[in-house]
Amino acid sequence: MLKRSIGSNAVILTLFALVTAGTLAITQITTREPIERAIREASAKALLEIIPLDRHSNDLLVDTYPIPRQYWAMLGLKQEANINLAREEDGTISAVIIPAVAPDGYSGPIRMLVGVNRDGTVAGVRVTNHAETPGLGDKVEIKKSDWVLSFNGKSLQDPTRDLWKVQKDGGAFDQFTGATITPRAVVNQVRKVLDFVAEHQQEIFTAPVSKRAVEIHQQEAPGEGEPQPQPQPQPEQN
Repeated sequence: MLKRSIGSNAVILTLFALVTAGTLAITQITTREPIERAIREASAKALLEIIPLDRHSNDLLVDTYPIPRQYWAMLGLKQEANINLAREEDGTISAVIIPAVAPDGYSGPIRMLVGVNRDGTVAGVRVTNHAETPGLGDKVEIKKSDWVLSFNGKSLQDPTRDLWKVQKDGGAFDQFTGATITPRAVVNQVRKVLDFVAEHQQEIFTAPVSKRAVEIHQQEAPGEGEPQPQPQPQPEQN
């Protein structure tokens, strides 16, 4: 009797564990796509905030350049990502937008996009995803504070590299009242992005138009560059 009871309990526990695991798996699958979509939409919106339409003539979303794997760690990345390229009418790249992650936020990683002009100055910074404390660390968001605008126009020369810190650490950037870890992490990662661009400036700003951008251009302008059909002679009427 006792053995039968123990056996029944074991079966029930096993079934419960399987159902629970299945439910968690389904929840993860069904929520992962909406979360990833939300991140992509936030990133797309941020791209045009950093480099507005009047500053480029190409499609920022598809004209991209893959970041070589050996530079992922420098940018805080753990998976493949692309640099978005902003081109002038003649095809010259005037600015780029680079994805980066500050791994040392107060409540976890802080995902951001950093725009860098050809002259090495910051075109803009936008945080696209984070888990920082509401009312404190979340001031890295443009909708909560204009703090990220303080990066605009800055470079590794202004301020000098040793001043790329929050004021509490002897640097040039403000921290938040009651929150230093979050802005410290963002300032540090933006500087790393500028370092990356400075080290690979030639490669980045001479990147070719992406294959996807070419394909879309050809779809939008079919027949461009192809010989046009010649009109056929009409038969003479009697």
